[in-house]
Amino acid sequence: MSDFLLELRSEEIPARMQAGARAELEKLFRREMAAAGVSVGDLTVWSTPRRLALIARDLPDVTADVSLEEKGPPEGAPDQAIDGFCRKNGVRRDQIELRDVKGRNTWFAVINKPGRSVKDLLAEAIPAIIRDFSWPKSMRWGDASRTTESLRWVRPLSGIVAILGEELVECEVDGVHSSYATHGHRFHCPGEITIGSADDYAEKLRACHVIVDHEERQDAIRTKAAEAAEAAGLKLVEDEGLVIENAGLTEWPVPLLGRFDESFLDVPPEVIQLTARVNQKYFVCHPPQVGEDRLANAFVCTANITAEDPEVVVDGNRKVLAARLSDARFFWEQDRKTPLADHAKKLERITFHEKLGTVADKVERVAKLARWLVEEGIIAHTPLPAGEGPGVGGATSQSSNTHPNPSLKGGASLADLTEQAARLCKADLVTEMVGEFPELQGLMGGYYARAEGLTDAVADAIRDHYKPVGQGDEVPTAPVTVAVSLADKLDTLARFFAADMLPTGSKDPFALRRAALGFLALILNNGLRVSYQRLLMETGAATGYPSLEPFLIDRLKVQQREAGVRHDLIDAVFALGGEDDLVRLLARVHALQAFIDTDNGTNLLAGYKRAANILKKEEWQPQDGLSYTPEAAEKALIDALDAAEPKAAAAIEAEDFEGAMSALASLRAPIDAFFDEVTVNDEDQTKRSSRLDLLARFRVAVHNVADFSKIEG
Repeated sequence: MSDFLLELRSEEIPARMQAGARAELEKLFRREMAAAGVSVGDLTVWSTPRRLALIARDLPDVTADVSLEEKGPPEGAPDQAIDGFCRKNGVRRDQIELRDVKGRNTWFAVINKPGRSVKDLLAEAIPAIIRDFSWPKSMRWGDASRTTESLRWVRPLSGIVAILGEELVECEVDGVHSSYATHGHRFHCPGEITIGSADDYAEKLRACHVIVDHEERQDAIRTKAAEAAEAAGLKLVEDEGLVIENAGLTEWPVPLLGRFDESFLDVPPEVIQLTARVNQKYFVCHPPQVGEDRLANAFVCTANITAEDPEVVVDGNRKVLAARLSDARFFWEQDRKTPLADHAKKLERITFHEKLGTVADKVERVAKLARWLVEEGIIAHTPLPAGEGPGVGGATSQSSNTHPNPSLKGGASLADLTEQAARLCKADLVTEMVGEFPELQGLMGGYYARAEGLTDAVADAIRDHYKPVGQGDEVPTAPVTVAVSLADKLDTLARFFAADMLPTGSKDPFALRRAALGFLALILNNGLRVSYQRLLMETGAATGYPSLEPFLIDRLKVQQREAGVRHDLIDAVFALGGEDDLVRLLARVHALQAFIDTDNGTNLLAGYKRAANILKKEEWQPQDGLSYTPEAAEKALIDALDAAEPKAAAAIEAEDFEGAMSALASLRAPIDAFFDEVTVNDEDQTKRSSRLDLLARFRVAVHNVADFSKIEG
C-alpha cells in the first residue's frame, strides 16, 4: 500500500474557481480509479493560487485480477456478428460459450484480466484527468494553441508532480512532464523544491513560504486580521466570504492594518465597506464601543509576503484605497445634487422587461397598488413620530385618502406617504453609486431620501422595499414599507405570470419563487387579513391568475414545510374551498397539526378513514326520512354530533380553531364505540341505511373543520 501525491501547478487560479476546482479534481480522480477497479478512501484536496494538490492514502500497488462476462449475440446469429463480438472482447471462437437466457441460447465471453500496476494506471489517469478538467473559463497558450486540439486549462499549466510512495509516476501532458520538482513562494522561494513523497509535501512547501492547505490559510487570515484590528483598539467587521477569497489570493497570508483619511467617513458605511471589499479585497473595522452602523477609518489588507517594512506595503494599499474612496465620495456628492423625484423621471429610459414596459411603468403600477393597500385598510396604521411630515422634493398625490386613519403632521396621510415612497423606490437605479455598485440599490435610495429631508417612513420604505430577499432575511413591519414591498412583489408576480413567463424546473430567471416567498412572508409575518385572490385581481393582470394561485400555494407549502408544518394538512384546509385568507388558513392548519399529533386526533382520523371507506365502497348517498330506535352506541354518536356540530361551527366563525378541534375531539370516543358495537351492513335495510346516513353525517361534521381525506396516515 502506498500514498499518492498529485500536484498540478499553473499560473494564478482565480480565487472564485478554486473550490469548484478542488471538487472537480476529486471527482475525476475517483472516476479514473473506479474505472480501473481501484478502491479509493478519503482524499485530501488542497488549493493555492498556483496549484491544485491531491493526496490519496493507502492505494494498492497492484489491482486484483478481474473476471468479466460479456453477453453476445444469440445462437444462430450470422458469423460476421459472432466474429465481431470476439474481436471486440479479445477472445477466440473456441473461448466463448453458450448459455440459456430466457429460453434462448446466447453466446457469452468470459474475460480474465490480470491485475495491473497502479503506478501504470495512474500514468494513464493523470492525462485523462487534466484533459477532461472542467473550468468555468479556460485558455490555450503557446504555439500549440494554434490548433483546437491543444490543451485547455484555467491558466498555462507549468508543472506536474506525481509520486506513488517514493516512485515517480511518469506521464506527459501537452509537453509538460511529471517530476519530483515544484516551486515555492513566487517571491520568498522562487526556485525548485524536490518533493520526496506525499508525507513531506506540505512541510517542504511551508518551509518555502507556501501554506498549501486552503483551510489553514483561511484560519490564519481570520485570526490574524482580528488580532491586527484589536491591536489598534478596533473590532474587525467579520466577512467570511472575504476570508475565503483572500485565502484564494495568497499562499503566505499576512494581514496588515492601515488607515485612510477620516473625511471619507462622510460616505455611507456600506459604500466604504463595499468599495474596500469589492475593489481591493480589504476588511473594514468598527470603532470600539460604537454601534454596528459606524466604521473606523481603518482597513485590513492581506499581503502575500512577509515584508521587511510592512508600512511600505500598507502605504501602497492605502493609496489605492484612497483613490477608490475618492470615486465613491464623488458619486455620493453628485447623486445628492439631484432630487430623487428627478432621478425617478429617468426610469422611463430603463426597460423592466421587453414584454412588461419600462421601470417607470412598473413604478406607476406599484404606487397605485401600494396606495390601494392602505386605503382599503389592508395595511395597519402605525402613527409616525411627532414632527415627521412628507418632506420636500418628493412626488406626492393630491388624491383624497378615504382610509379612516388620522392624517399625519404636515398634512400627509399614511396613503400619501406610501404612494410617495413607491414613486421614489426605484429612483436610485439611475444614480452613479448604484451604477457602480448594483448591490446597493434600495439602500442608497434610503440615504438619498434622508439627505434631501424626506420623512424616515419614506426613506425606510425605499431602503427596505426589496426585503425579504431570501431565507432568514428581515421581514419589514413598518406600514409604509410593507405596503410598498408587498405591491412591488405582487406586481412582479402578476405581470410575469400574465405574460406566461413562469419558472420551469430549476430555472427561475426572474426570481419569481423568491418574490412569492417574500410576498407570503410579508402577509403572514404582519398578520395581514386579506383575500389573496382579491390581491391578485387588484393587480390588473387577471390573465395570470389561474396559474399564479397554485404557484403561490405551492410556495406556501415549501415555506411551511421548512417551518415544520405538514403539507397534507395545508391541503386538508384548502380542500374545504373558500379559504383565501392566508393568516386564517395557517391558523387552522396549526390547530389541525396540534390536534392530529394527539391520541384523540390520531384515533379520530382512523375512525374517519374507516367511515369514509365504507361510504365510498357503498357509493352512499344520504337518504333522509328513514328512522328506527337506535342502539346505545348509535344514540351516543348522534348526541355527540348534536353537541359538536354547533360548537365547531361557532368556533370556526370566531376563528377559535383550537376550539373547533376540541369539538371534534369529543367525537373520538363515540365513533370508536360505534364501530365496536354496531354492525353497519345490517340485514335490516332500514338500520343499514340509517347507520350509513349517520356515518355520512359524521364525515360532514369532520369536513366542516378540515378535509380529513387529504391527511396522510
